Amino acid sequence: MSELKRTPIFPEYEKLGAKTIDFGGWDLPVQFSSIKEEHEATRTKAGLFDVSHMGEILVTGRKALDFLQYVTTNDVSKLVPNKAQYALMCYEDGGTVDDFLIYMVNDNEYLVVVNAANTEKDYEWMVKNNQFTEEDVTIKNVSSEYAQLALQGPKAEEILQSVTSTNLSEIKFFRFEKEVAIKGVQTPVLVSRTGYTGEDGFELYIASADGPKLWNVLLEAGKEKGILPVGLGARDTLRFEANLPLYGQELSSTITPIEAGLGFAVKVNKEADFIGKSVLKEQVEHGTKRKIVGIEMIDKGIPRHGYEVFHGEEEVGVVTSGTQSPTLQKNIGLALLRSEFAEAGTELEIQVRKRRLRAKIISRKFLKQD
Repeated sequence: MSELKRTPIFPEYEKLGAKTIDFGGWDLPVQFSSIKEEHEATRTKAGLFDVSHMGEILVTGRKALDFLQYVTTNDVSKLVPNKAQYALMCYEDGGTVDDFLIYMVNDNEYLVVVNAANTEKDYEWMVKNNQFTEEDVTIKNVSSEYAQLALQGPKAEEILQSVTSTNLSEIKFFRFEKEVAIKGVQTPVLVSRTGYTGEDGFELYIASADGPKLWNVLLEAGKEKGILPVGLGARDTLRFEANLPLYGQELSSTITPIEAGLGFAVKVNKEADFIGKSVLKEQVEHGTKRKIVGIEMIDKGIPRHGYEVFHGEEEVGVVTSGTQSPTLQKNIGLALLRSEFAEAGTELEIQVRKRRLRAKIISRKFLKQD
């Protein structure tokens, strides 16, 4: 059995009493205190996440834009330096290779931040589909060079502002600053107004060796504001409540971005051709046979990933994610269903172990319901 990989922040976990688990080959904290406490702190105050396991792939060269236009679904030509974009890579059949953020660092220089478990696969897919010479496009896996932290929650800006002279209010959503000086940290930090929680906040990229220093500076700066270190457990409940997809659940090699409801990031009318375009264009124009919907349990029980969904005696889909929402205090989920059974208000049954429990289809905007 291969040894688990560890992030630069790992030595700090033990000091904080973290419970760690194997997450896709990484030794990562599932929780520091409790999942509910960490979830609530992020929704009401601030949470600090170590996401250094995420992958970073640097794409440079005079044809870098042309290359990214070909391998990704979004229109990368809309980016300008210091702006980020959500995008996906797809297979020819429309299935998803991965979803990620693209940061335009400079002209002809893009940082692609991918899901940890997909880093090698994504890098190999990019290299395989690079139709340009190395002089025109260079693709480099630079994941080991970075530590990445996420500071999320309503008090995130106030906490981070207390340790920098950069005016953070000027960094708008999906924008970033490259060379932000943080008090007590020697190297500059890339500060991006992005996140995976549904809250305001920042993702911070720093040289890997300086990650622990930045982690401790932020925890100290937020101590009076109620900041908590947050593990994978709350990261999942937070992203789920915010209706943000998780690769391997709402997205996979067999689930297209259109089926997942991510059409906003699939620009089938962009001039450039891209891998999977014809299939995705067909789905955009004529609909899909399946779609992901929100579900709320009527009976007592929690819908879990992989549970079958029935309409009468007919199996019509599968649960992709589900939990008891800490914020809403309801048992809710996301499910991939045959489209003819995917209308809001439809009653369904979820196979929970040996019992079938009633549920209904609701809006996926869990946190925005009146």
